[in-house]
Order: sequence, then structure tokens, then C-alpha cells
Amino acid sequence: MKKDNIVQIKSYAFAIKIIQTYKQLVSEKNEYVLSKQLLRCGTSIGANIEEAIGGQSEKDFFAKITISYKEARETKYWLNLLKDTNYLSENMATDLINDIDELLRILGSIQKTIRNS
Repeated sequence: MKKDNIVQIKSYAFAIKIIQTYKQLVSEKNEYVLSKQLLRCGTSIGANIEEAIGGQSEKDFFAKITISYKEARETKYWLNLLKDTNYLSENMATDLINDIDELLRILGSIQKTIRNS
């Protein structure tokens, strides 16, 4: 992993937090359905960023970044739902939502830059 690729670093760190959150939801709250959705989309962000970095063209890169952006939006949805149904504490949810908002801003900026080039 390049140390100067901020979106790659932040999405990987976020995926780790999502995995830890998933494990906590399953073990402490016995919640399996919503947490599985969160796990799937929350870890998919970084996986698609990795695919984008390895893309064969700018079009391929843009497509994978767009998928990452969509997965990040879905992740935010599940985080809000888990918070509003009291599966996640306000503090834990706020921390994760702040992280996903930052990733959304970065990914949106990448998309905008590519569109304008």
C-alpha cells in the first residue's frame, strides 16, 4: 500500500473499524442481518478502491471509484439505521459516520476531478 494514497489508507482503516463493529453487534447484540449488510458494504469500499488503483484505464478507474462512492452511501444508510434502532451507541455511530462522511468527500472529489479533466 502506498503511504501517500490517503483514500486507500482511510478506506482500509475504515474497513477494520467496520469489522470490529460487526463482531461487536453479533456478540453483544445478537444482531446478524443488519450487521451483515454493514460488513458487506463497509468493507467493499476499500476493495473497490484497490480495484480502481489497479484499473487498466481512466474509465475503469472512474467506474470503480463510483462503485466505492455508492457503497459508502449505502454504508452510511446502515450506520444511521443501526444508530436509530439503538444497536449502535450514539458515540460509536457518530465516529463511524464522521469517517464515512470523510470518505464520501474524498471519493466525490476524485469523481469530480475525473469528470472535469
